[in-house]
Amino acid sequence: MGGGTDATDATAARAAAVTLLARRDFASGELLARLAQRGFEAAPAAEAVARLAGEGIVNDARYAENYVTYNAGRGHGPIRVAADLRARGVAPELIEAALANGPDWRALARLARERRFGKQQPGSWRERARQGRFLQYRGFSSDHIRAATGAAPDTD
Repeated sequence: MGGGTDATDATAARAAAVTLLARRDFASGELLARLAQRGFEAAPAAEAVARLAGEGIVNDARYAENYVTYNAGRGHGPIRVAADLRARGVAPELIEAALANGPDWRALARLARERRFGKQQPGSWRERARQGRFLQYRGFSSDHIRAATGAAPDTD
């Protein structure tokens, strides 16, 4: 680590964390990983992130809600969003709460399908499967996909 800062100093870790947070919001786990990348030891980095969380500057619940809102607007489904949040170190209960308070996932799957393929429902099973794979890649569940493609679960 350069610049004369001490990797064991919680004050320096806090300053580095605030610098990172000035650019964009981070989940606490993601912020800890970034501080480790910058050469800070685990204990001072954790202390700095804990202090920032205590001050309300780092808030994983707020981060999760904003992340869900942003990615839902991009047409991503709850499975993909949850996986991304887990990778960023957000607690499972915060992920569940953010997803529960998120948009109507069925309507979002329908909208994502219409944006990509048009309003016309798929006419064949082959086309329905193709559209389903697209929605699955976007992170929608099989229930959401069936609702979006018009595939009834126990028919045909």
